[in-house]
Amino acid sequence: MRMSMDAEATLYAQKAARDRVVQRWGKSCIDYVGAGVLIVALAPVFLALGALVALEGGWSIIYRRRVVGVRCEFDAFKFRTMRHDADEMLAADPALKTEFEKNFKLRRDPRLTRWGTMLRRSSLDELPQLFNVLMGQMSLVGPRMVTPAELDKYGEYKELRRTVKPGITGYWQVHGRQEVCYDERVRMDMYYIQNWSLAMDLRILIKTPLKVLRKEGAY
Repeated sequence: MRMSMDAEATLYAQKAARDRVVQRWGKSCIDYVGAGVLIVALAPVFLALGALVALEGGWSIIYRRRVVGVRCEFDAFKFRTMRHDADEMLAADPALKTEFEKNFKLRRDPRLTRWGTMLRRSSLDELPQLFNVLMGQMSLVGPRMVTPAELDKYGEYKELRRTVKPGITGYWQVHGRQEVCYDERVRMDMYYIQNWSLAMDLRILIKTPLKVLRKEGAY
């Protein structure tokens, strides 16, 4: 006897829920295994970049950026790319501060050190975030990392944004990066959250190395 439409819908919903649990489990495995393997494989790179940052600007070599996580805030790690007086420089220049508050990025940032510019352009400054992934605070793939001050730009989507771990790479990074306006960045983050699948993450991971090598939208 054929099942009723309600029974079929219930079974479909249950299967979809199971599939989502399996995909989430797969995402977690990729995060922890991938981050662990990359940290070990790139250990010489970490040491070399840390030495360059220290030789140019002294300690500390790691910059802790306070960002929004899942229902909390945490310190995201980056190799330091700016001068120690970066905050004072921004506060002292009204035009620079206005530009920064518009997109939370500066196309030509006078606060960057010589090696910091290279690290930003190559995205190597973000390598320490692999430790944030191992700590369960970030994912290899996810929405953009944002500060608490930026969260207001998400408007009605603010709480939805706080339900997903930020990623080292993501939909925004492979579809325009700094070349798109802030409203478009928000739209991309929401598209990722609302349409996420493990297959989408894998496509983003495959595209990321080429985007990094081309330095598209990186500054």
